Amino acid sequence: MSAELVDSTSPSRKRESCEKPVAEKTQSKRQAISSLQKLTAHTEVVVDSAKLSDAKKATDATTNPSLILAAAMAPESEAMVKEVVTKALASVSEEAGEEEKLRVVVQHLMAEFVKKISESVPGLVSFEVDPEYSFDSELTVKRAKELLEFFKTQNIPIERLLVKVAATWEGIQAAQKLEQENIHTNLTLLFSFCQAVACADAKAYLISPFVGRITDWYCEHNAKSQNRPIGDIKKEYEQAPETDPGVLAVRRIYNFYKKNDVPTLVMGASFRNAGQVKSLCGCDKLTIPPSIINALDAEVDDGTLELALSKDSAADKCLDDVKRPMDEQTFRWSLNEDQMATEKLSEGIRKFNADWVKLKTFIKEKYFTA
Repeated sequence: MSAELVDSTSPSRKRESCEKPVAEKTQSKRQAISSLQKLTAHTEVVVDSAKLSDAKKATDATTNPSLILAAAMAPESEAMVKEVVTKALASVSEEAGEEEKLRVVVQHLMAEFVKKISESVPGLVSFEVDPEYSFDSELTVKRAKELLEFFKTQNIPIERLLVKVAATWEGIQAAQKLEQENIHTNLTLLFSFCQAVACADAKAYLISPFVGRITDWYCEHNAKSQNRPIGDIKKEYEQAPETDPGVLAVRRIYNFYKKNDVPTLVMGASFRNAGQVKSLCGCDKLTIPPSIINALDAEVDDGTLELALSKDSAADKCLDDVKRPMDEQTFRWSLNEDQMATEKLSEGIRKFNADWVKLKTFIKEKYFTA
């Protein structure tokens, strides 16, 4: 999840002075600044990964079932996973069924990754509640509290954790209940403006609009409706990111929040290229995959990276006037009318749940004995 990188890419790092003419010093300074440094001067950069090596690149981190699955299957994690599985199974009664054993093992495994990541970053770490509870507020709240209590027994600083919940109506209501108990939340799989408004009403700590997945849908949809190669449409958005549907969606939400003094933080997520990231410079937070972070770090700023979002300009740019709080009927109708959001929300939950099942299958096949 958050902010300035802790290595030499930090924008706060003092540069050594040198005795050169003013023009040469200006040119040298400009060349010494990477796009990542310039971005982090305005936006908190969050690493989107569950790999421990990646978590060391930022001050916050966020995970999801897909990332946990990839991290658990990584060769460098094998010894750690084996140790965690052995410890978890030792804590379960031999009479326990296979599903109960898997639940305990996955809980221990998630705790281990969260603990390691929290030791690698000084800021916040997001963990996701089981996707199968996405349409049940009570079970989401119950499971979130169970995980937090277990994390506490593992000496994980729970005050630094955010509970990730899918931004369904039920998930948003669960987040509201958790926030009322001072348990902070990250509403994920957010694709529509109505989801963002409902999250603001629930006083969620943070939302994660999925930039890349929004754009993916429009690329596929436009390719079919216009009978054009999808690659051409993707290229057009990459060349003019200010027209990118995912970028525009986040800008709309950000400006609405700032105009209406909504304290919920906006963290753009699911990026496909560096252009999308740079077009949201000024957003509260951006959770970025390591490959794009590295690309921005290697790219020398040429002066074209500008502040795209700011609280000062939000009121002039926001054209939305929405009745609040948003009721359930309005939410469900608005979401239903947004084909892209309806499809991507459903797809996202299915994918996260499928990876959750794959994680259990991987553990069972590799570590459980007959």
